[in-house]
Amino acid sequence: MSRARPPLSASKADAERRPEHWSADAGHRDVVKLDIPADAARERRFEIYVRLVAANPAARPGATHALRVLVDGALEWERSASTPGDGPDSLDLRLARTVPVGRPLRLNATCAVRGGAQRVALSITADEEP
Repeated sequence: MSRARPPLSASKADAERRPEHWSADAGHRDVVKLDIPADAARERRFEIYVRLVAANPAARPGATHALRVLVDGALEWERSASTPGDGPDSLDLRLARTVPVGRPLRLNATCAVRGGAQRVALSITADEEP
């Protein structure tokens, strides 16, 4: 016969809880979205990493890659750069966000490649800070 464990106190449950890890990859698309659902009981803080990797295999002059990042629908960051022909190049963004109790976090990254540049990878990762 097994015994049911008594419920954990809130502080003990928090101590045993693992930090959240969320990630999304664009695959073959130029857009990646990551929606982190709301938590009804606690505020959370996330370290977010957005990465675009692009290449210019034909070494065409004038090739460019660009990254645009929205957080909860608002423009957070936007950059473009020339894409060299000597190997992959990247645009990277790190930011931290505190998410209030009961609110989701919505992340969206869009890339554009021009003039012979090619998207190699586009991803978003969010790790909860303990």
